[in-house]
Amino acid sequence: MVTCLIILALACAASVDVFVGGQGGHAVYRIPSALRLEGAPAPGRIVAMAEARGSLADVGSNDLVMRTSDDGGATWSAQRTVLHAEGRSMNNPCLVQSARGPHAGRLILMAQSYPERCDERCVVPGFDADASGDRVCRTVVAHSDDGGATWSSPRDVTREVKRATVVTSTATGPGIGIQLARGPHAGRILMPFNEGPYDRWRVYAAISDDGGDSWRMGEPAPTPGPGRANEVQFFERQDGTVVLNARQHHGARRRASAESRDGGVTWSPVADVADLPDPQCMGGVLALGGGTVVFTGCDSESRRALGTAWVSRDDGRTWPVKVPIEPGGFAYSVPVALGPGRVGVLHEAAGYACIAFKVIELSPAPGGGAPAGPASPAPRQP
Repeated sequence: MVTCLIILALACAASVDVFVGGQGGHAVYRIPSALRLEGAPAPGRIVAMAEARGSLADVGSNDLVMRTSDDGGATWSAQRTVLHAEGRSMNNPCLVQSARGPHAGRLILMAQSYPERCDERCVVPGFDADASGDRVCRTVVAHSDDGGATWSSPRDVTREVKRATVVTSTATGPGIGIQLARGPHAGRILMPFNEGPYDRWRVYAAISDDGGDSWRMGEPAPTPGPGRANEVQFFERQDGTVVLNARQHHGARRRASAESRDGGVTWSPVADVADLPDPQCMGGVLALGGGTVVFTGCDSESRRALGTAWVSRDDGRTWPVKVPIEPGGFAYSVPVALGPGRVGVLHEAAGYACIAFKVIELSPAPGGGAPAGPASPAPRQP
């Protein structure tokens, strides 16, 4: 642990440490989710979540934990456990806020519950326990109406978001969901999903038109090539088109993308994104308005390193501008809008030793050049 913390201090010195391995009673923190709340009851609050693990293994006695910041990520609240299930592993936190319509202001958390010693290669199709026990990957949802101060009991929605046959594992995001703002489906909440069997993944949307009270499934995006889209995020263009951006397996070392023109029900065939490399790692994407979209990921085809933000000014059709985030180890990440030209990035760093928060500037540099790099960091939190 001493060695790990030395590495952590070197790699995360320019960031605010939000979740640190060995602290808070857990050896490892992985799989970040974060968003900035709009409107009452806690406008501007950043809510950050992660899996609190006993080891690097994806499935174990994982809890979902949370910290919040009311000052743009400079300081953070004490850590709290939001979801714990005895004998189960909580995975893939995915947050979304319902900013309009039923339950306006509500914060929604969706995640998976795995048997403690049974990962995505072990779970079975269907909804019910079999002779070997409850080897079912389940999906639960909880909500908060007070900015994350308190949470409802988790509700099992597996039958609403998982197909009855063939599909073994499901996974939200990880990262965030979105609420559509334009067109005939304005107000609809979309949670990004992938489904197994292992190594034969497909991506789709879980859909709610009533503020998260009920859910249904859209169709999987067609995958005509050898690549398989896996961990996935969504954003909405100015014309109401929904775009998915996914990690890719077995195809080109590029991000995978598809479009939906019916609010996430159906998708165009998945295609490579030429501008965005992918070393088979989750990446974050966020529409900032006015056609500006930011993608955060690794500027490498082979390493989880060289954290970078790509900026698009044409609704994610091209990605001509790169902004450095972290030169060393960098894995899963979630961008958070902080205001004009400023984005916070909650990201795994230092070989999974910590999950850190860094603010970057996307505004053009003086003279109209490329965007500036990382902003002056807030004071590092011990």
